[in-house]
Amino acid sequence: MSAISKRGSLAFLILATSASAVLAQATASPMIPPSWAQGRVEGSTSNLAPHPPGMSALPGAEIPLSKIKLPKGFEIALWAEGMPNAREMVIGPKGTVFASTRFVGNVYAVVEKDGKREVKIIAKGLNKPNGVVIKNGSLYVAELSRIIRYDDIENHLDNPPAPVVVFDKLPKDEAHGWKFMKLGPDGKLYFNIGSPGNIVMPPYTHAQIARVDPEKGILETVARGVRNSVGMDFHPVSKELWFTNNGRDWIDDSLPNDTLHRVSRKDMNFGFPFCHQGDLLDPEFGQGRSCAEFDPPAAKLGPHVAALGMRFYTGKMFPAEYGNNIFIAEHGSWNRSKKSGYNITRVTLDKNTKVKKLEVFAEGWLDGEKFWGRPADVQVMKDGSMLVSDDVAGAIYRISYKK
Repeated sequence: MSAISKRGSLAFLILATSASAVLAQATASPMIPPSWAQGRVEGSTSNLAPHPPGMSALPGAEIPLSKIKLPKGFEIALWAEGMPNAREMVIGPKGTVFASTRFVGNVYAVVEKDGKREVKIIAKGLNKPNGVVIKNGSLYVAELSRIIRYDDIENHLDNPPAPVVVFDKLPKDEAHGWKFMKLGPDGKLYFNIGSPGNIVMPPYTHAQIARVDPEKGILETVARGVRNSVGMDFHPVSKELWFTNNGRDWIDDSLPNDTLHRVSRKDMNFGFPFCHQGDLLDPEFGQGRSCAEFDPPAAKLGPHVAALGMRFYTGKMFPAEYGNNIFIAEHGSWNRSKKSGYNITRVTLDKNTKVKKLEVFAEGWLDGEKFWGRPADVQVMKDGSMLVSDDVAGAIYRISYKK
């Protein structure tokens, strides 16, 4: 054998040996679990996993709205259809309803035309465009890691302008990276930056409610210790920020609760990852800590109900006792052996804006242990009726009241 052949054989042997070693090491090393599986008890045989996202829309004739139960005097109707994965909503000055998506990448606009509603797609191919806000006639959209703006949008629904980048320095983590966004009384954009995993020690930049000045591009932290908020609104009178929060997974079927929070002062910390629901120390991160170190929630909403969009009722159509009540879209659990949520919850506050009562307002999306829809957001219309988006049915419903 020539020297060249010997060297070639030796090189091949070294390469093969190295490849075998790498393969053996990869085989021996445990796979990193997906973010939603972090915190699951080792050796667990549970087959629970997140439900597949709604990527299509049910035809209106196939949406079983007759199954929805409401208090006496209220009724629900299909308002718009054909919007796969419709999530957060916002209403423009001219009455256009904009609806975002988490997975599809579209932003929809619903307009009234000749007494009928028409759905238009005004943006495609965006990266988790969940948050939508209207300010000065412009539509702001929060993607995974940036906020963009479509100027004078209601006058250009058929030919939307190119988006203007408002802020592009947000984290790029996929886990809990989608944003719910709300315009504050101060003109700033408020949104969540979720924990980058189910139960992890988040970096300083995560697990918080943040805000950005869209004119100056200054980012600030509003509250910390927030695992993942996907709904928020400002009290119509006190102007305080309230928000929903999704609790961690894999402790128990009945723990922890999702929660409702009120931001009543600066530098509030609601406990994640050390304390959950205000009184439950985390099995791992809570060691040596006390829930008394942190700010408690305003209310416990129920275990794993997936509390998403929330709004204060500011309309005049519903009875007077509904004024300034909170309505919460509970998307519904995946991480519970018996499903919970899949409804709209009503929260009544007392004169001191403390939670007085929680009750189910609308239910029926869950049929036994199977669901045909999942409420994602609520929005109050100018006439006082309330819209509900459903990201599984790909539709928006209208709840109205008749005396």
